[in-house]
Amino acid sequence: MRLAELPEGMLREAVSTPSLHPRILDGLARLHYRNGEMAVLIVSHINCSEETRIFLAEHGIEGAPRPHHAAAQPHRNEELRADEELTEEGEEPVDEESEAFRGKYQLAQVMGVSDKIKIAQTGDKEWRMILIRDSNKLVSGTVIKNPRITEQEVLVIAKSSIQNDEILRVICANKEWIKNYQIRKALVENNKTPLPTALRFLATLGEKDLAHLAKSKSISSVLSTQARKLLLSKKKDR
Repeated sequence: MRLAELPEGMLREAVSTPSLHPRILDGLARLHYRNGEMAVLIVSHINCSEETRIFLAEHGIEGAPRPHHAAAQPHRNEELRADEELTEEGEEPVDEESEAFRGKYQLAQVMGVSDKIKIAQTGDKEWRMILIRDSNKLVSGTVIKNPRITEQEVLVIAKSSIQNDEILRVICANKEWIKNYQIRKALVENNKTPLPTALRFLATLGEKDLAHLAKSKSISSVLSTQARKLLLSKKKDR
């Protein structure tokens, strides 16, 4: 049975367990935040994290006020947002050995596809890292459409040997992401990128990268040949 399909009685019993892990509470909050009564039970739990409280408050859940110091310390909220932005920009890598990450990973192992999709739509960086690797293409494909995903994460995905081709197509079609030189370069080097698109991005690269790609054995021969032609053309135009 999927988490989203658990009877409310069982959910109440689970949320009433004092030892329930904060990350499990966070997962339940993201699945059931539309259930106001359940959200209040979650936000009242002794192990409910501040991240979960903020998530519920941002979704207008009655009984889920922002942390008690929010009104008295508005500047502290600004610091929290700045810290979140720093993390989201990828400057602080996710610690896959941390208790928080392991808790989310374990929760993902018992979740159904629909539950994973719901969290993939709004989940934080840890959830995105876990679910982008999911074998179900609907799940991994939803992660790339998460509005919180950063260019740094997109770059990592573009460099990876990801199996879901649809993800690369979404990246290639995003005008903001492909303004990033490193993302375009990664897409050229990724053999999963459609060849016409890779050729288009190849033409935007600098001489140093073209020289490297002209000799590369890890990309399509069509791309390496075109890289040599572009390099010669740039040298002639000097």
